[in-house]
Amino acid sequence: MNKIPNTFAKVYLVGAGPGDPGLMTLKGKQILEVADVVIYDALVGAEILAMINDQAERISAGKRRGHHCLSQSEITALLIKKAQEKKVIVRLKGGDPFVFGRGGEEMVDLIKAGIATEVVPGITSGIAAPAYSGIPLTHRDYSSSVTFVTGHQSAGDYRSQINWKAIAQGSQTIVIYMGIHNLASILRELTNAGLPPDTPIALIRWATLPHQEKLIGTFSSILGQMQEKKFKAPAIVVIGKTINLHSILAGHKD
Repeated sequence: MNKIPNTFAKVYLVGAGPGDPGLMTLKGKQILEVADVVIYDALVGAEILAMINDQAERISAGKRRGHHCLSQSEITALLIKKAQEKKVIVRLKGGDPFVFGRGGEEMVDLIKAGIATEVVPGITSGIAAPAYSGIPLTHRDYSSSVTFVTGHQSAGDYRSQINWKAIAQGSQTIVIYMGIHNLASILRELTNAGLPPDTPIALIRWATLPHQEKLIGTFSSILGQMQEKKFKAPAIVVIGKTINLHSILAGHKD
């Protein structure tokens, strides 16, 4: 990578990947090594943060359900302020900035403010979590289509923009981000749309880390399994027949 010019300020929206530091891109790591300011999210792990150069200013903008260090508007204002003061600003996000990461929102505001920006993609958890669990998202015998969707709002919430019926009928594999808290409502919607109670489902937490946790079940069993294991967010939800390959590809049976 060419040396970043120090004659103008620029904000880099960098994807930190899904947790395993080995999945951080080389370009992202190189930018962290020359950054003046790094504004990072809660799910960015310590090993990724250790890649930041010692002289950089570090600011936590962590967001967890029910607790935000900074609001979205405050984060955007901070990015603009720091870009006016410093040269190389990094907005470090878990996963990929443009996959349920609000990177598009932040980039629009930065461009409107006249701030130079660049996106450095990261590996999103919706791809990494199934892969590390032995669950392919596509397979010629089981699935030729994948849908990525957020479950952040309840499926029965009138504000939701998600057409669960269309997803159930139009995709062979469904990957749901931020769906644990509303899983009961989501499963009800998908069942009403025609998916049977024995539809395979997997819940994957801390997907690419040594302490990975996962539950493999069906629509009819998974809520009970969650309660029994006290399984909590954050986690990725995968739905579809490719989950049946888990016991082979993961090298063991749960």
